[in-house]
Amino acid sequence: MDPLYALRQIAFHLERAGEPTYRVQAFRKAAKVIGELTEDELAQRVKAGTLTALSGIGKATAGVVADAVAGRDPAYLTKVLQGGDPVPDGGDLQKALRGDCHTHSDWSDGGSPIAEMAVAARDLGHEWMVLTDHSPRLTVANGLSPDRLRAQLDVVAALNERLAPFRILSGIEVDIHLDGSLDQEPDLLDDLDFVVASVHSKLRMPKPEMTARLLAAVSHPRVNVLGHCTGRLVTGRGRPESEFDAEQVFQACLDNDVAVEINARPERLDPPRRLLDLAVEMGCRFAVDSDAHAPGQLSWQPYGCVRAIECGVDADDVVNTMTADDLVAWANPG
Repeated sequence: MDPLYALRQIAFHLERAGEPTYRVQAFRKAAKVIGELTEDELAQRVKAGTLTALSGIGKATAGVVADAVAGRDPAYLTKVLQGGDPVPDGGDLQKALRGDCHTHSDWSDGGSPIAEMAVAARDLGHEWMVLTDHSPRLTVANGLSPDRLRAQLDVVAALNERLAPFRILSGIEVDIHLDGSLDQEPDLLDDLDFVVASVHSKLRMPKPEMTARLLAAVSHPRVNVLGHCTGRLVTGRGRPESEFDAEQVFQACLDNDVAVEINARPERLDPPRRLLDLAVEMGCRFAVDSDAHAPGQLSWQPYGCVRAIECGVDADDVVNTMTADDLVAWANPG
């Protein structure tokens, strides 16, 4: 077994299981270190037992590498594959999905480079991935300034040449200001393939003000998806839902052809079922998204598929079932 593959598979499955970032990063860092060695250097260090002398290689990661080089299935990988709860079966809807509209890289608060996210998405069978790192106002998430976002566009273009036919679509998860305006330069938003708009601050503002805030955002011509609309968290200490007039907001999504996100992160599962039922009843479009901040989290989409199926969402109303060209054409009708 290729030791790089083994290390990355362990990291992937730890991420999928929601394990702490420091544990995941130990395996990703080890993969980077091992990837810089020649085959001869690696073989010599394994034989001499000096892998742990390398910065970034500990006892556990060295054991994985030694097992792989010796042709054995690494015990740590076997343990990871056997442990944890399996991701649910997303059924026919999961099979119909061509990509993910909401993903993050280490350019903002994700844990891995863009290329690693893209390769993981491709390996899951996706045709495309929208890269939606955070906007400037969200400093806690290392949000992208206009200049950094422009630089990212160049990186995405270069990666698309390398990874074709897989495609990274340029995008952003733009923060919704208190007045409903968007946290990025308008001309720069026009240069993107796709825009997810989300609230990340003042989530407990009064219902009338939050309603007006969301109505203004989804009425913006560059917004394609309303992200995790209630902002709730359902694990740990949790966080209550933001309060807003859902009928008004979903009607505005309908009127402006904005998809309501079914956020599949296990700690979010947003919107709640009663609101998802309402959006289905009203005839909204949907985006089933992982909101992945690491490669292994891309596999969380089935959590959203299950909720969508339970609430009667039709695959034809899910924008992730479009080809990349059709999605970009829908997202940029002008």
